[in-house]
Amino acid sequence: MLGTFVNTIAIVVGGLVGLLFGQAFPDKIKKTVIQGIGLAILLIGGSMALQTKNSLIIISSLVLGGIIGEWIDIELRLQHFGEWLEHKFARKGQETGFTKAFVTTSLIYCVGAMAIMGSLESGLNGNNNILFAKSMLDGITAVIFASSMGIGVLVSALPVFIYQGSITMAAVLLQGILSPAVIAEMSATGGLLILGIGFNILEIKEIKVGNLLPAVFIVVPITLLFTKFHLGM
Repeated sequence: MLGTFVNTIAIVVGGLVGLLFGQAFPDKIKKTVIQGIGLAILLIGGSMALQTKNSLIIISSLVLGGIIGEWIDIELRLQHFGEWLEHKFARKGQETGFTKAFVTTSLIYCVGAMAIMGSLESGLNGNNNILFAKSMLDGITAVIFASSMGIGVLVSALPVFIYQGSITMAAVLLQGILSPAVIAEMSATGGLLILGIGFNILEIKEIKVGNLLPAVFIVVPITLLFTKFHLGM
């Protein structure tokens, strides 16, 4: 849970800094720092991806996961969910600055491959590097959001703690069930998705990382199948 604690605190601290001093930071500084974090995310994703023992497992998982993700269209559904929340508040006459800031930033911080993969990696391997990198990114964006949207940004730290903490605890329970080979391939597949996030942050290439998320779970049965028949393992 260390990574989730740090992530939660980073949002609160970043939000406070944004409320108090946000206007003092030039946009070019914010942009450069985020680019630096984007490079660090590439490093983390690349090192995770190299854990694979069989590239065929990764390829198969990404192909099947991408087909499922596109069929469901996860990213579009997440976007519609966010729009539904905003419309819901608007119909009730509750679309205040606080509510809009809370809903918007909660979705941004919770909905994404980095939150899921970071929490899984933390629970399965005790590795918090992804969540630490996410904490830096969330903290900086919290400065930006809070300076323009207000105190509702700070409260979004609560759903982040509950959401990521729940995934981490579930991963801890699964740790005793999943074999080291399965965990390694899950981490490697997730690492490639983290690379995709890095490309998105650096605006190198827009990758639908959300629609590739099923690959992280598809890799489990595929790895078990490869292990059972010793196919290249």
